Amino acid sequence: MVNKVTVVGAGNVGATTAQRVAEKELARRVVMVDVAEGVPQGKGLDQWQSAPIEGFDARVVGTNGYDETADSDIVVITAGIARKPGMSRDDLLNTNAGIVKQVSENIKRTSPDAIVIMVSNPLDVMAYVAKEVTGFPRERVLGMAGVLDTGRYRAFLAEALDVSVRDIQAMVLGGHGDTMVPLVSYTSVSGIPVTQLMPREQLDAIVTRTRNGGAEIVKYLKTGSAYYAPSSGAVQMVEAIVRDQKRILPCAAYLQGEYGMEGLFLGVPCKLGRGGLEQVIEVELTNDERVALQKSADAVREPMGALKL
Repeated sequence: MVNKVTVVGAGNVGATTAQRVAEKELARRVVMVDVAEGVPQGKGLDQWQSAPIEGFDARVVGTNGYDETADSDIVVITAGIARKPGMSRDDLLNTNAGIVKQVSENIKRTSPDAIVIMVSNPLDVMAYVAKEVTGFPRERVLGMAGVLDTGRYRAFLAEALDVSVRDIQAMVLGGHGDTMVPLVSYTSVSGIPVTQLMPREQLDAIVTRTRNGGAEIVKYLKTGSAYYAPSSGAVQMVEAIVRDQKRILPCAAYLQGEYGMEGLFLGVPCKLGRGGLEQVIEVELTNDERVALQKSADAVREPMGALKL
C-alpha cells in the first residue's frame, strides 16, 4: 500500500478506476480530480460510503483542484473527451492534448515524484505529452493500452475456444489503435500454441475484432466508450507498481532504441515494479510481426507531428 493514488477525471473510466484502487486497498487515500464542480466530490463520497459494506479502509475523496493530490505516489490520467460513434482515437488529439498538458503541469507542481499512468486517448501520444510537459524520466511515465488490448484478445480467444480466460497466455504490442499487433507467435492456451487449437482464418478474425474492440463498444453505447475493462487495465498496472510485483505487462513505454525505435511511446513488454518501468523486454518477432510493429509505430508518429506543446 502507498500513501496516495490520484485519478484525474471523474468520468466513467476515472470513477471506476478510483473504486477499484480503493477496494484493493492499494493506497491509504484515493483522490479523484475533475473540473466539473461537485461531480468528483459526490462520486468520492458515494464510494467512501461503500467502504463499510465492501470492507476497505482506503479513504476516497473528490476535488476540483490539485492541492489534495499533493505528494501522490501514482497518478492515473483519464481526463479528456470520450470517443463518439465514427470518431477515431486520433480525432481526439488536439482537444485532449490541451487537457493533458494542463493536467501534467499540475502533477509536476504538486507531485514531482509521482509515477504517471496515461489512459486518455489517443493514448500513446498523450503519454508523450505527459512526459514532455512533466520532464519525468521514462520510468515514471507509462501508458495503459496493451493490458486492455490483451484483455480483449484473451477474452475473445477464451470465448471461441470455450476455455477459461485464465489459461490464455497472450500479448498485444504496438500503438493503441487499429494498427495494434497481437502476437500470434506468443499466443497459447496453457502452453499449447493457439495455432494448434483453431484454424488460422478464425484466429485472424479474432485479431481483427481485437483491433476494433473499442469501436465495437462505442457503436453499442452510442454516447460513450468502454470503461470497465480500461479501468481494470489501469488498476492492474497500479497494483503491479504498488506491490512491487515485477509483472511483465504490455504497456506503452518511451522507447530509447528498443525494437530499433526511439523517441515515441509504443506498446511493448514491460517489467513493472515499485520504481515504475524497470525494464523493457525485447522479444523475438516474426517477420510479419516486425513489419506490423513498424507500421504501428509510424501510425503513432504521424499525429505526434501535429502536436503543439
